[in-house]
Amino acid sequence: MEVKINREIREYTESMFFGLSMRQFVFSVMACGMAVGLYFLLRPYFGMETLSWACILAAAPFGALGFIKYHGMSAEQFLWAWIKDRFLMPKILIFDADNLYYRMLTTPANKKRDKKRKKDQGAKND
Repeated sequence: MEVKINREIREYTESMFFGLSMRQFVFSVMACGMAVGLYFLLRPYFGMETLSWACILAAAPFGALGFIKYHGMSAEQFLWAWIKDRFLMPKILIFDADNLYYRMLTTPANKKRDKKRKKDQGAKND
């Protein structure tokens, strides 16, 4: 007996605050905190229009991290996988052709036999 289940059910996330999942809510709060902190830090140095753009640009990455999924991984899982791949476990990939048939024909027993044949053929030609 087979029961078919829709694929959307695997992507279900429970809404915690304001229709957002807990992860999305935490990153949204971090984005708001970054914008507010930057506003009070830079208010004496810039005008309102420049300051508003700076706050938007500083908060955008934090807000986006809560919603990004790449190959089924959340942003922090992807970042950890990228760091491990690039820095913690770097590898050099070298192409080395391996012809199993050629290796089987050039085993030491075959080499001795080939040398003997060449030697016998050389004796016949003389």
